[in-house]
Amino acid sequence: MIEFPEFDPIAIHFTETRGLTWYGLTYLAGFVASWLLARRRAASPHSPLKVAEVDDLIFYGAMGVLLGGRLGYMLFYAPGAVLDNPLSIFEVWKGGMSFHGGLIGVLCAIGLYARKLKLPFWVVGDFVTPLAPLGLCFGRIGNFINGELWGKVTDVPWAIVYRGVPRHPSQLYESALEGLALFFILWFYSARPRPTMAVSGLFLIGYGVFRIAIEFVRLPDDGEYFALGWITRGQVLSTPMVLAGVFMMVWAYRRGQVFSTKEQRA
Repeated sequence: MIEFPEFDPIAIHFTETRGLTWYGLTYLAGFVASWLLARRRAASPHSPLKVAEVDDLIFYGAMGVLLGGRLGYMLFYAPGAVLDNPLSIFEVWKGGMSFHGGLIGVLCAIGLYARKLKLPFWVVGDFVTPLAPLGLCFGRIGNFINGELWGKVTDVPWAIVYRGVPRHPSQLYESALEGLALFFILWFYSARPRPTMAVSGLFLIGYGVFRIAIEFVRLPDDGEYFALGWITRGQVLSTPMVLAGVFMMVWAYRRGQVFSTKEQRA
């Protein structure tokens, strides 16, 4: 078993207690990686977006992730903390981001940017979707460094001993599955033109299945199971995602509609 190396949460100190945190840097890494790959994908002749449109798209998406993720976490998992200290909602450097809240935020951001470009919502959504797992990959590494969102007690050889107790490194499981594995699945699947909405549907299925599975070895975020002594809030929130994703892919392939490329837009 491996002893957890108690990381200093601040990567670069400006003062003794202030500076750039590892958590913030992991999010920044995710945004930069997404921006670079989005520009590369936009250069493809099959892309509905132009390279020049990518910069604003990533900005809109980043705002959706940060605002939605933080608001979602505080409302879904820590409503009491908001009532006790409303300003705690801004303390993002302490960790505490909800994927499901971030998803809602990104959907709102996509809607605003799609309207600005006068493009169908799901066309922009399918372009953005393959990039989302990169943020999840880096963000879960940030959770690990912060020493949060641990898994259950276990005796597997790769357990991480955290404060004297061996646990599943569920943050790293999520980084590998919801992040890296899902990224490669979506990136290669979307390399060719697909029916509008299909890429987004596959993302919902992939994330939901991976998240539901990992929740079986991960402790509940709020410390309590949602139902039956083993169902977590994360599983409850992820199940509709899987169902919606299946519906979207079936609907997309039945319609068979592929949106025009940027050359046809021009």
